[in-house]
Parts: sequence; structure tokens; C-alpha cells
Amino acid sequence: MTGASSGIGAATATLLAERGWYVLAVARRKDKLDELATHPQIDSYVCDITHDDEVAALASWVEQGGGLDVLINNAGGAIGMDSVEGGSIDEWRWMYEINVLGTKRMISTFLPMLRKAADSSGGADILTVTSTAGFTPYEGGGGYNAAKYAAHAMMQVLRLELNGEPIRVIDIAPGMVKTDEFALNRFRGDSARSQSVYANVDRPLLAEDVALTIASALELPAHVNLDLVTVKPVAQSAQHKTHRGPLRTKPSDA
Repeated sequence: MTGASSGIGAATATLLAERGWYVLAVARRKDKLDELATHPQIDSYVCDITHDDEVAALASWVEQGGGLDVLINNAGGAIGMDSVEGGSIDEWRWMYEINVLGTKRMISTFLPMLRKAADSSGGADILTVTSTAGFTPYEGGGGYNAAKYAAHAMMQVLRLELNGEPIRVIDIAPGMVKTDEFALNRFRGDSARSQSVYANVDRPLLAEDVALTIASALELPAHVNLDLVTVKPVAQSAQHKTHRGPLRTKPSDA
């Protein structure tokens, strides 16, 4: 799985390993991967999925090891909350490269191996972590919205293109997830601003919650495909509507 060095990726790698899966954790940061790889069910590989040669080398390494039957595309990220007019072209390009083209590169590279696995075992999986930002736009989210819209559309198209093959295409779209790095990276290291996103929210999602959703989707019978799973904390009804303060019932309408 990509993007495994922190947040949802690390939580998912750990949970799957604890459930008996053999996990190959892929990311750019070797030190973080080394920590994960202390688990006997987790191996690691340093790779930047925005580079063709690095993904090709990863594929060669995986094939020599026997291939794979599940591809989890989790690498992604957001930078900035600028307007469409004022947003940085370089930052928009980075978001598209990592969220869209990186995912496309992984799918194109590993689909032949997944087909081999499906032929031998009866099924294989492509699971991509997108975002509710992929179908609910919000001010300041233009670059990230555009990238996640594209990633979401890519999964819908792939689902159609693989019709008739025993390969599941699963789109997991989290809403507000409190992790150590996502908002901090988005706000360019501004810790106070990143923490304000989750301020006074009663039980925002954690990376472990999304990991459980991913594991549950993968462990369903092979003929059951969760095409799209939207997962949000109860406090968040929509991108633009998050309750702050304790959750409590209201008097019923007369």
C-alpha cells in the first residue's frame, strides 16, 4: 500500500498485519517505514510514486517476491486553502501529481500482476482512498477538490472498465480525519491553524477508524464490492457543516 508512512496508511498497514495479512508498506520516508517494518507481517519499500522509474523498480521487486493480490492507493495530500484565483500553480500541480497521476501510475503498473493473482485465487482488489472533497466542493479547496474529483472519477471509470473481471474496485472517501500530519502539511506547518480544524469537535475520525473501514471492505466475500464508502464523524454532516461542542439529542418536534 502507498502512503504507508503515517496517518491512515500507517494505521491500515498495522491493522491489516495484526489481522494476519502480509503488508508491503510503500512511502518516501525510510525512517517511518523502518518503524512499521518491525512488525513481522510488514515489509517496506521506499518509493516516490510520482516517478516512473521508482514505480517500475518497485514493481520488479514485488514480482520477484511473488506478486500481489491487493493494491491500496493511499498516497495523497493537500497544500493550502487559497482561492482558485490566488492558488499556486506549483501546489496545484503537486496535488494532481500525487493524488491522481501517482494513483494512475500504480494501477497501470500493477494491474497485470493483479490479474495473475485473480486468475490463480479467484479475485483481486484495487482500493483507493479518495476524500469527500472529491464530490463536495468548498471555498479554499479548489486544488484539492479538483484532484480528488479526478481520483474519484478515475475509480468510477476503472470500475466500468474492469466489468467482467474478478477484480474489485473500492473507493473509500473519508471526511474529517484527525491525523498528525494532514492539516499540518496543508497549512504549511502552522500548528495552531491545523489544530483549529478539529477544535471542539466531539470525536472526529481517527486514522484507525478509516483503517477499520478499509479492512472491513477488503475482508468481505470476494463477490461483494463496496463501490464507494463515504465515512465521516457523526459531528460532520457535510464538508461545510460540522458541529462543534458535545453531541447531544434535541427535543423532538411536536
